Amino acid sequence: MKKTLYFNPNEETALYHFSEQLLNFIKKTKKDSQTLVLVCIGTDRATGDCLGPLVGYYLEQMLPSETAVLYGNLSHPVHAINLTQTLDEIYLQFESPYIIVIDACLGYPDHVGYVTLSNDALQPGKGVNKQLPSIGHISITGIVDQYSNRNYATIQHTPLCQVMNLATFIANGITNLISCHPL
Repeated sequence: MKKTLYFNPNEETALYHFSEQLLNFIKKTKKDSQTLVLVCIGTDRATGDCLGPLVGYYLEQMLPSETAVLYGNLSHPVHAINLTQTLDEIYLQFESPYIIVIDACLGYPDHVGYVTLSNDALQPGKGVNKQLPSIGHISITGIVDQYSNRNYATIQHTPLCQVMNLATFIANGITNLISCHPL
């Protein structure tokens, strides 16, 4: 059953619950033989869309390289132009990768600033009407701003502080999980 959970990073126990739910999703579907691959989607050219590359940057600093394979960071982002090529590269390199994808998204006003965790694939670019392939066994999004009739402009003008808070929460949650439960 596909499920999407919401976490408010400002709540005291949110990070713990996020890490625990992520672990539950992984335990239910990941085989021991599968390589854990983290794909952080976005670009540093739009404030609201830099969530994925920021998470990738933080994870590079925090995770030992042997714990997971990481695609997407500030210096080598995964975005609309190279997503298909990146997926091809992942599936050529790994026989059966287990992909967790991280991306920014827009949402309802009362969900802005929340993190979502889903045991379903992500449809990147949907908020700005791009047709990109679905990706991931698990998806994590940071709701950086609210839907509008001008989503592309909204993504361009999202406050960086909002994005940094979400990226820090997501990176810490993933790091806590992997350091306590090697996958």
